[in-house]
Order: sequence, then C-alpha cells, then structure tokens
Amino acid sequence: MVDELSRRLVPDELWELAEPLLPKFALREQGGGTAPVDQRAVFTAVVYVLTSGCAWRMLPPSFGVTVPTAHRRFSAWTRVGVWRRLHRAVLDELGSEGLIDWSRAVIEAASVRAKRGGDMTGPSPVDRGKSGSKLHVLSDRSGIPLAVGVSAANTNNADALRPLVRAIPPIRSRRGPRRRRPAKLHADKAYDIAELRLWVRRRGIAVRIARKGIESSRRLGRHRWVIERTLSWLTGYHRLNLRYERKGIHFCAFLTLAAALTCFKKLTKAKPAT
Repeated sequence: MVDELSRRLVPDELWELAEPLLPKFALREQGGGTAPVDQRAVFTAVVYVLTSGCAWRMLPPSFGVTVPTAHRRFSAWTRVGVWRRLHRAVLDELGSEGLIDWSRAVIEAASVRAKRGGDMTGPSPVDRGKSGSKLHVLSDRSGIPLAVGVSAANTNNADALRPLVRAIPPIRSRRGPRRRRPAKLHADKAYDIAELRLWVRRRGIAVRIARKGIESSRRLGRHRWVIERTLSWLTGYHRLNLRYERKGIHFCAFLTLAAALTCFKKLTKAKPAT
C-alpha cells in the first residue's frame, strides 16, 4: 500500500529528474552511526507533506523517514536551491517537447492566511487585516507556471511583476536557443503602472494590461482565466492553502515544488504512455 502511494507521489520519471539535483549526505567519519536514509524516501515524504497538507509531526512512519530527518533534509535542499532547479529541469523537458506557448504570458497573485506569522507576511487587505502572504505566479499561455514567488499579503501585486519576469529561467526549446521571454504579457488593473509598462516593453515584450478607469479587466478574461486555473492547481497542494511555515523561504520552497509538480503533470499528460 505504501509502495503504491510512494510511486504515485513520485513516479520513476520524476525521480530521474530530481535525483541528480539532490546533494549527497555522507556518514560521519567518527565510527558508529546509522546508515544514510534513502534519498527517494525523504523526497517522497516532502511531496506527501506538500500534497496532503499534514504537519511534519504527522508524517506517517511507514515512509521510513523520521520527522527530524525529513524536515532537516527539506531545509538543506531549500538552502541549496533544489526546488528551483527541479522546476527548471521540468520546464526544460516541456520546452524540448515544444509544449510551452511563448505567445503570451499571464501574471496574477492570490492571498493565503499565515497561521503562525513569520517573514514575508503582513496584514491582508482581503482578510480583515489578518496575517497573510501572497502567492505570485507567471504562466505561459496554457497556464504552465514559469515563475513563482511569495511576498507579504499587503504587498502591491505590481511590485512582483519585475521579479517574476526576471525569474523566468532560460528554457530549452525544441529548435534553436533557450528562451525566457514571452511575446506578450497580460495582467489586470493592479499592474497598471506606466513605469512597469515601459520596463516590460524595453525587454521586448508587448504589454496588455487593463487601464484603470478606462476599461474593465473582464475584457482580458478570455486570456487571463488560465492563470486562475493555475492558481487552483497550485492551491490543490494543501500545504499552500494556509501558511504554517514561519520561514518564508520554506513556504516559497513548497510553492516552487508545487509548480514543478504541476509542470510534471502537464509533461506526463502530453507524452504518450509506453
């Protein structure tokens, strides 16, 4: 039963992408000690926490990983950027198959409550001033998350535009050089700032942002609904529904892992079964 769950959480194809990115943990040279914990078991435990939303202390012992070990490895992997590199690795696979639509990118944000406070939190204007964080996502035309980030809930959405555009990694293409620049960027009125429009255009990206007091964001709805769906995919990983992590980098790590898993699901759906 557990083996079946583990294979469903981390299929062999996903593990082939993740394993080379994980730093090795060696035994201490002073004698004794226990055998190193299986890397795949730890990785699967982290995916389980993200997917189920359970507290670390509720991690089932059947995974073969102790709670301190799982959390310690998660923290170590976060510090060395494993989740960001995994996201990029899966994006490369999608790009090499021609599955990323660069004709349009869409940007949006969503707020979540932060139960325990911490950095990257602030009073949420949509939740009666309760402590919260924002999830920021930039996707391609079909909703594939290309870049994600976290900020305090009282951060203006527009402040995340430049960091997200810069965070798009150079992604492998089916033909030609790597690419990291969409043809056009769509956003709602929250991003309607002249300086931002100019900044985006200077990067060779066309801009389609609803103008405040002139047009309704609904006119962009036929293009922007994909980002709402992407946010729904991401918050389907229950650890992202409420923020329990005091450290912002840990919450951002879970968001980045969720983006990588979302991309991997798109990849497996596109590839024919063997």
